[in-house]
Amino acid sequence: MWSLRAWRRQRILARAPYTAAHWAVVRERLAILDGLDEAELQRLFERAVLFLHAKHLTALPGVELSLEDRLSLAALAELPLLHLADLNWYQGFHEVLLYPDDFVSPQRHRDASGVEHEWDGEHSGEAWLQGPVILAWPGVQASGGWDAYNLVIHELAHKLDMLNGDANGLPPLHRSMHIEAWASAMQQAYDAMNTTLDANPDAQTAIDPYAAENPAEFFAVTSEYFFSAPDLLRDAFPAVYTQLAAFYRQDPLQRLLRLQAEHPDYQQTRDDEQATTKG
Repeated sequence: MWSLRAWRRQRILARAPYTAAHWAVVRERLAILDGLDEAELQRLFERAVLFLHAKHLTALPGVELSLEDRLSLAALAELPLLHLADLNWYQGFHEVLLYPDDFVSPQRHRDASGVEHEWDGEHSGEAWLQGPVILAWPGVQASGGWDAYNLVIHELAHKLDMLNGDANGLPPLHRSMHIEAWASAMQQAYDAMNTTLDANPDAQTAIDPYAAENPAEFFAVTSEYFFSAPDLLRDAFPAVYTQLAAFYRQDPLQRLLRLQAEHPDYQQTRDDEQATTKG
């Protein structure tokens, strides 16, 4: 049956300036895409192109974007949605602002006693409710590996969180998921991190201590780890990993383990890690 939506989609893809050669560069750049099969990679490429059609990337002075740069950012943005139905998950914003470096942003917080605090904070990314996503370009360039850092996924996880209103660590769950199980997994892990940091603010935590800032940051940081360091997240908070796997309908840990078992470069990385642990 003929579909206007499908026709428009194919028209956008056919007219886009992004080629197989551009995509090959992106695949080489982003190790986080390793292990995806050809069907997944093709779907990701198409969704990245559609993302770039729907969202305007505004590069501020000091940021120069090539076609490969644009496609890399879009691929990272769309990776979390790879196995989700196309339901306009990134609604509510039309622009991604790219700063040449970290930026200062006014912050406001009301504490438990009702006192409001204001200050200027330095950030590498922000996501505003019904507003743009703001990213520092060096942070985008540093994203894409299996190293527990992905600025793009972190900030767009906030946008998923905001689909229910203000960011609070609870994105719209699938019908097959149970809010009680989600809340229990997230709250227990969040409380455990805060207990550790309350006892010792300089304690070494299993994941970035920024996750303990508030439930919204906990969801964003754990989403970031889910894709960029799934082994660390699963080892630290297995119930959180299970909930994120159900939400994103992906299992990056299994992909990473297959790469470590089959790919020479990943095998060497695993051997180095084991030697460091034994040492």
